[in-house]
Amino acid sequence: MEWWTWLIIAVVAVVVIIVIWYITAYNSFIKMKNSIEEAWATIDVYLKKRFDLIPNLVETVKGYAAHERGTLDEVTAARNSVASSATTEERLANENILSGTLRSLFAVAEAYPDLKANTNFLDLQNQLNMVETDLANARKYYNANVRMFNTKLETFPTRFIARKFNFTKQPMYEVENAAERENVKVQF
Repeated sequence: MEWWTWLIIAVVAVVVIIVIWYITAYNSFIKMKNSIEEAWATIDVYLKKRFDLIPNLVETVKGYAAHERGTLDEVTAARNSVASSATTEERLANENILSGTLRSLFAVAEAYPDLKANTNFLDLQNQLNMVETDLANARKYYNANVRMFNTKLETFPTRFIARKFNFTKQPMYEVENAAERENVKVQF
């Protein structure tokens, strides 16, 4: 074989390798994007379950703590703001606010011994605690997928494929401000 035949074979081999890498990198972005969407859908399922439990919990607490209207109104308002969220970022922010108001609600409930002993309240509180645990795990799964996606998005050489197909950085699920990280204090 002539030298130019080997050159043609080498060029074709390099082109084939680049095309295969390109397809593989693109497909991995699609898989990661779908994993992020699946993780968000899982969070959404748990949020819906929590969303449905809140009215029952609020009504149970209302019967025992009628004068704690402000806290109950905050929980209801936070729940409604989650329902009206238009974007993922807005929903993340509103979910953080709702989590804070739920902590306030449980802190208020601690001040009422009869309420703490009420079977309905205990059952609702246990269900909500299970949902919150599942939500925390789902958020970790979501953030892990987002981290992997964003890392691949920003690293060389896959960043060129990301730019070409307009893949964009995804938001992490995180607590937005320091006040939401603190314990809730209830004083009478």
